[in-house]
Amino acid sequence: MKRRHFLGLSLALTLTPLAAMADEGWIEYEWGTLSEMLAQGDTVLVDYSATWCSTCKRQEQVIAQLRAANPAYDNAMKFLRVDWDTYQSEEVTTSRGIPRRSTLLVLRGDQELGRIVAGTSVSDIQALLDLGL
Repeated sequence: MKRRHFLGLSLALTLTPLAAMADEGWIEYEWGTLSEMLAQGDTVLVDYSATWCSTCKRQEQVIAQLRAANPAYDNAMKFLRVDWDTYQSEEVTTSRGIPRRSTLLVLRGDQELGRIVAGTSVSDIQALLDLGL
């Protein structure tokens, strides 16, 4: 096996668990999903993301790492992904003044507990998740 093939395969095998972890436990937004969750009294982390966005991917990796390290996050809140390309002009986005993809919100009832726009800092994202506990 040539070294470049070996390195490529090694990298792919290393990143596969991160990719799988990023999708674990996420609910994909469909019309009305967020309203229903909030009406039921759930605390929700909403991730406005796009599949092509590198900042979004980094945020997802950080969230996955924090969730793996602290199961209390999964017990305290739900994780909802809103596809920016599909819903950027819809009420789920415009009613909350979402400025761009890579925006994270923590919501409970009719309250916004916190927000990060385009941030990837582990400590900032952890502080946001802690608001949902």
